[in-house]
Amino acid sequence: MKTHFCIPVSQRRPDALGGRYVLYSVYLDGLLFCRVRYSQLHRWNEQLQRVFGSSLPPFPPKYYLAMTTSMADERRAQLEQYLQNVTADPNVLRSDVFIEFLKLAQLVLSCTQKICTEWLPTASTELEMETSNTFNITAEKAFLDIFLPNGRSVNIEILTSDSAERVLEVVSHKLRLSRELVGYFGLFLIRFYKEGSLSVVKKLADFELPYVSLRSSEVQNCKVGLRKWYLDPAFDSVLMGCRSAVELLYMQAVQDIEKEWIKPTQGQRQELEALQKENNQTKFLQLCQEVQHYGYMQLDPCHCDSPEPGCRAVLSVGNDEINCCITLPDNRTQDVVFQMSRVKCWQVTFLRTLLDMDGPQRTLNQNLELRFQYSEDSHWQWFIIYTKQAFLLSSCLKKMVSEKMAKLAAENTEMANT
Repeated sequence: MKTHFCIPVSQRRPDALGGRYVLYSVYLDGLLFCRVRYSQLHRWNEQLQRVFGSSLPPFPPKYYLAMTTSMADERRAQLEQYLQNVTADPNVLRSDVFIEFLKLAQLVLSCTQKICTEWLPTASTELEMETSNTFNITAEKAFLDIFLPNGRSVNIEILTSDSAERVLEVVSHKLRLSRELVGYFGLFLIRFYKEGSLSVVKKLADFELPYVSLRSSEVQNCKVGLRKWYLDPAFDSVLMGCRSAVELLYMQAVQDIEKEWIKPTQGQRQELEALQKENNQTKFLQLCQEVQHYGYMQLDPCHCDSPEPGCRAVLSVGNDEINCCITLPDNRTQDVVFQMSRVKCWQVTFLRTLLDMDGPQRTLNQNLELRFQYSEDSHWQWFIIYTKQAFLLSSCLKKMVSEKMAKLAAENTEMANT
């Protein structure tokens, strides 16, 4: 499945020789990821071609004459399409050529935002990238706090160039989480509010640099948090043999109840409180399996277009469904459940493109919609959700689809072996 890369804007910049070049602002999941030139992407494509050959999508051609405004916009759209298509191949996503280029691009963004011209060598991994000048960028040692659902944090020593995948391995090792279970968890950017509420901003991609993403983000009061990353509650059973995994699941379940993201009945709440006092984490989690919306990702309040435009909604996503609690114009509430098996496709759309990029880093997640096509009564219709967490919602939908496909593949293999 495609990664949520986009290039909504570009800028013309003067170069050292008196000419001008175009700098493209690349966003990942609605947050600024890096800024690159066409020539850098072109060289990267050549490196990828040496590894993957003709399986790569076509790269936008060079222009040898001055570009008009329409030509420049066409190239921007073509580069965006290229980034989305090339990341659809999981082999490309895992390749060193892909990962190292994006690491470097993100490090350069961090450097330019600090108005640095050179990073002093403090680690063995040296990275270089040409812009209008040459940056000699060296990854530095740093400390990063990873926040757990119970409010505690784990401080780990990393390199600024360490990917989310690597950082997850380091913190999992420190928490004594079994190596084979690391993939059931993920790192997230989470915004914490003064009144105690929190909002999941995004799931960090495996190739993303958490240290840089945290410091580059303009979202206030953000921290890197560790949460489970699966939306089928049945996967809990796989983790029950690891004490550290059970503790993490327990912490998150307690937090989700406190934040009212999951909704136990009065009877269930009393049982859960009793088990919590006994610190019986295993039975607590077993009972949670029966609680409404356990294991779901809850989004911030948003709006939707059904049954009437502008209706307020709260979405909970998990267990192969999208649950919408919709507030009608007369303040009555209506629960609508969309089964993923009846969702044909979905897309994220920018409702407005940002044009002024000369100031501080800007986010694009304030004017987004996610629309999905859904089958009801043998008819396909679109359902539109207006939410700043559209990319997070899309990531959750992709996760549910991938979990379903993996489960079907395992069932087919089991049938073939019987």
